[in-house]
Amino acid sequence: MLELAFLLSSVLAAQQYDVVLRGGRVMDPESRLDAVRNIGIRGGLIGEISARPLKGRIELDAAGQVVAPGFIDLHSHGQDPENYRAKAMDGVTSALECEIGVADIDRWYGEREGKATVNFGATIGHPPVRMALFKDSGAFLPADRGAHHQAAPEEISELARRIEHGLKRGAVGVGMGLAYTPGATALEYLEVFRVAARFRAPVYAHVNHGVEGLNEAVGYAAITGAPLHVVHLNSSGGKQNTPHYLRAVESARSGGMDVTTECYPYIAGMTNINSAIFDDGWQQRLSISYGDLMWVASGERLTAESFARYRKLGGSVISFTNSEEMVRRAVESPLTMIASDGGLRAGQGHPRSTGTYARILGRYVREQKALSLMDALAKMSLLPARRLEGRVAAMKNKGRIRVGADADLVVFDPDHVLDCSTFEQPALFSEGFRHVLVGGGVAVKDGRLLEGATPGKPIRARVE
Repeated sequence: MLELAFLLSSVLAAQQYDVVLRGGRVMDPESRLDAVRNIGIRGGLIGEISARPLKGRIELDAAGQVVAPGFIDLHSHGQDPENYRAKAMDGVTSALECEIGVADIDRWYGEREGKATVNFGATIGHPPVRMALFKDSGAFLPADRGAHHQAAPEEISELARRIEHGLKRGAVGVGMGLAYTPGATALEYLEVFRVAARFRAPVYAHVNHGVEGLNEAVGYAAITGAPLHVVHLNSSGGKQNTPHYLRAVESARSGGMDVTTECYPYIAGMTNINSAIFDDGWQQRLSISYGDLMWVASGERLTAESFARYRKLGGSVISFTNSEEMVRRAVESPLTMIASDGGLRAGQGHPRSTGTYARILGRYVREQKALSLMDALAKMSLLPARRLEGRVAAMKNKGRIRVGADADLVVFDPDHVLDCSTFEQPALFSEGFRHVLVGGGVAVKDGRLLEGATPGKPIRARVE
């Protein structure tokens, strides 16, 4: 009798999960599952998706909520605890620095191991490698020699060697800011694309403004065979060029090229005022003037005098370069993924840092019906996972809800999810996200961050 009781208790224990999400509307963009289910999680993985009741040591109510794969932000500059917390509150479970990247892959990953609320990853970045090699004075983006120095052949070889080393150390790709490094020659860019092609590593490129800038990057990819991801298409495309950018990406893909792109749902971007973006001629290139710029630290619109003063000082400026019509065209295009391009510093920055994903769900799905909910979820989870998985095999287990996949999951109220941040108050958390799980670890419970929760893991390619 005691043996039978012990056997029964063992069976029940084996059936008990670490975490159970109860009774949510489970939506999986890959299988197109859309049904009320219970999800059992064990060891950080999805163990069961079932209509039958499940038992867990932690049980989270998801009734009346959507359960979706956690969002994957390919373009997240804020790679610190402040920004990771904001990401979790916007439904993001993986945040990657792909556009600009980093100069030292081992050091960057080591600094975040065991300390992150969400999963994290980075490219080896052409701009920061250039900054390090040429001893640039900029903090994040090139400000002088890293932007404008024309590299000699031996310097190009050293740049390529450092980028190759970063890829061997597990970088998820190569970051390139062509608009931030006008001193680089076509020969330098081609060499960097060639290195990426040898590793089948995507190049995440901030292209030069205008159709010519996109053509340039597509040309480098076509010559070398490197995969290409064009960052913030609607930002680089601006008020007039977004449709042309979309057609160019579609044509490249139709021709067999591995080209993808992304957008964010705001009419303004943000960058450093002392970067090469604002070299002489910026008004013509960007089709804006001083009054279209907002100084982040004070919220003031700039004049010729304040622009000159702040450019010497250095700092962040918001640039109103787009229109609502062009934003919507980018968001609703089947070619685009969603990525934030966000980054807060001590509560200052751009509302995209905290509100991108809630804004898509609230404004473009619920209010404008520009996207179906399932298509929006694909843009925010499955498609970014697919962009990464050719380089990072582990991404085949993210962006999906299926047995054996990583338990990166977001539970939200589709009727009330809302972005709260504004250009004046960019650090306000989104509302409507009830639970966020990262690798089965609870980061957000009942709409609140769990203090001290650091379930985030590295997203990293194979280290050689």
